Amino acid sequence: METQNCPECGDKIIGRSDKKFCSDACRNAFNNKQNKNSTNNMRNVNNRLRKNYRILSENNFEGKTKINRLKLQNAGFDFDYMTQIVTYKNGSQYFFVYDQGYKILDGDWVLIVKKTD
Repeated sequence: METQNCPECGDKIIGRSDKKFCSDACRNAFNNKQNKNSTNNMRNVNNRLRKNYRILSENNFEGKTKINRLKLQNAGFDFDYMTQIVTYKNGSQYFFVYDQGYKILDGDWVLIVKKTD
């Protein structure tokens, strides 16, 4: 029988013949290293989406609010990150971050709306 070593720490693997790691900790560490780049990218995108959602929610306490675009940008809102784009029958285009949406208006104004089910 061939002795296997853990690909993470190099220790001898004891147990089943098809076991690949010496412990759950080594298995997790190995897989975390393998997925690090994609995980970091997802984490960064999710953080931006959360921040955008928080900014829209904090400025839209009545369900529909008109706000200056510069005020959103100064709060750290990033117009490049959204979860959905909806174009209505009348041609209006709304950008949503989960259930908080916004429409770009003339004169640097933004209309913030909350989607209701």
